[in-house]
Amino acid sequence: MNDTAKYFSNLIDLLLLEKQEELRQFQELMQSTSVSQRVEMGICWHPLRIVETGFGFGDYPFAVLERTRAKELPHQFSAGKPVVLFSSDPDSPDAVKAVIQYVNGDQLKLVFFMNDEPELLDWAKLGVILMPDENAFKEQEAALNLISNAKNCRLAELRDVLLLNSPALEEEIERPELPNYFNESQKAAVSRILGAQDVLLVHGPPGTGKTTTLVEAASKLIEQGEQILLCAPSNAAADWLAIKAKEKGMQVLRIGNIARIDENLESITVEGTLKTHPQYSDIKGFRKQSAELRRMAGKYKRQFGKAEREQRKLILQEAKSIGNEARMLEDYLIESIINDAQIICCTLMGANHRLLKDIEFETVIIDEAAQSPEPACWVPILKAKRLVLAGDPFQLPPTVKSEEAANKGLTVTLMEKLLNKVPTQLLNHQYRMNKQIMEFSNRWFYEGKLIAHDDVADWKLNNEQVVSFIDTAGSGWEESLSSESKSVSNLGEAEFLHNLVLSFIEGQKSRNLSVGIISPYKQQTELIRNLFTDFNAVDGVAIDIQTVDSFQGQERDAVFVSLVRSNSDNQIGFLKDYRRMNVAMTRAKKKLVVIGDSATLANDRFYAAFIEYTEEISAYHSVWEFDQFNKNS
Repeated sequence: MNDTAKYFSNLIDLLLLEKQEELRQFQELMQSTSVSQRVEMGICWHPLRIVETGFGFGDYPFAVLERTRAKELPHQFSAGKPVVLFSSDPDSPDAVKAVIQYVNGDQLKLVFFMNDEPELLDWAKLGVILMPDENAFKEQEAALNLISNAKNCRLAELRDVLLLNSPALEEEIERPELPNYFNESQKAAVSRILGAQDVLLVHGPPGTGKTTTLVEAASKLIEQGEQILLCAPSNAAADWLAIKAKEKGMQVLRIGNIARIDENLESITVEGTLKTHPQYSDIKGFRKQSAELRRMAGKYKRQFGKAEREQRKLILQEAKSIGNEARMLEDYLIESIINDAQIICCTLMGANHRLLKDIEFETVIIDEAAQSPEPACWVPILKAKRLVLAGDPFQLPPTVKSEEAANKGLTVTLMEKLLNKVPTQLLNHQYRMNKQIMEFSNRWFYEGKLIAHDDVADWKLNNEQVVSFIDTAGSGWEESLSSESKSVSNLGEAEFLHNLVLSFIEGQKSRNLSVGIISPYKQQTELIRNLFTDFNAVDGVAIDIQTVDSFQGQERDAVFVSLVRSNSDNQIGFLKDYRRMNVAMTRAKKKLVVIGDSATLANDRFYAAFIEYTEEISAYHSVWEFDQFNKNS
């Protein structure tokens, strides 16, 4: 076995470990928990009330369901996830598979990939539970095998470049005309994308205009006559790319499982575009004729005589023939729709969609590549002559459930492996946050290369201090471990933060601001959430309380971070993943408050450096300085 074959064989082995672990965890969960326990864990809603049923785009049946109990409990449901709808027992043979189209408060919309509404919707005591997605593993394994075995073709050449066995070539071209608001690093990125022969990495730290740059580059490639495949690891990220490309005026087609696409984008899906085509009425007419003939044939019973049976056979043949005409016309129109699209947006797995079969793209752009597991990235790469990977390896890595697979390298992304080893362009102007909020991350992760744009460098809320570290050392607030969730929380720190946020909001002249409360630990976010009578808004101020992982890609005017850990052993757990803190701190635009115990944290070099930075800018405070501490004492 040569080195290339070994490389991909190892990736397949890691993928198999991850698949086995995901299935093991699910099976163990199903065997060891009751429905009510699954509800408490946030992976099940039960019981449900039917709000609405019908047929959506694609003519697939849907159901909008609402949970009627345990509404206060957090959950893990989100658009695109596979689920099972059941009545009383998820293991029942009557349970039906579906996909979540959206979640809105206590309601979710399911799409069923079948011709008729499932009979289960007429039953009582309905529930829905999350399921593992095995199909994604199959698609990734197939892609890895294909690319491993590629020979004497462009795919093999590109693969060898990405494995660093061949040099990545780029051509210096004359810079195209770009909008005036583009900075030098963005202009360079667009030019280098146009001049790349094999691969270019666009390294985009938080707030540096990465998506804007990618969409602009795509528009220039389209001017050269290219059709672009624009991908991202999640449906939400793919939807966002589609929205930005559409706003730019490009002809965009969002391809994927229709249940996983934002309903607001229906007009640019294949199904939505098809419905607006002048010839779509012909397809509907054919289908109506076919249905009428089938109903007519249904009037002939088997006990009828030979002549009646023959007549029934002829009618069914005619129905089938008309149905085939409808399908042939639909296939022709869909092919035309795909060919006419300038930008095709999809998820990494969506690149393997049947409608994209055998289509090769001059350029494939993968956004958020640093949050994409490597095996998933190879799925769209199969279709690329030239590749652009964009993202930031210093933010959250991909989620990997198998500890063994993670330890053996599955969390190391393709972008991380290639950063600065192939042509790489850093976007170095950030447009999100005050320079004091930016600066620590800038020093630690980005070699001091980031520049805060003039529009944001000095902005703040009233005369509020921009950055604060509040040290809880000596407060007596120690962490506790939940026996059920195995997550860590800190009640004293949560109560202090709650009072601090209320005081902060009370002191603001304007209510037109957003507040984020972030903790690396889910148990702590739930504890904080319970302290707020309404955690969606306080005195008219929008407020979100989430884990770091849930906040990636978002921003708020003010962000409060609860680090939780406080113990005599100086253990900080996965706070050791400094990228998680980079994400937490860089969500803030105008104010950042970090709360933690220096006695536990300062033994770690990262947190020691952060505390030292806050001292340098006079942003270090002891909890003893605050009235909120005295309220809790």
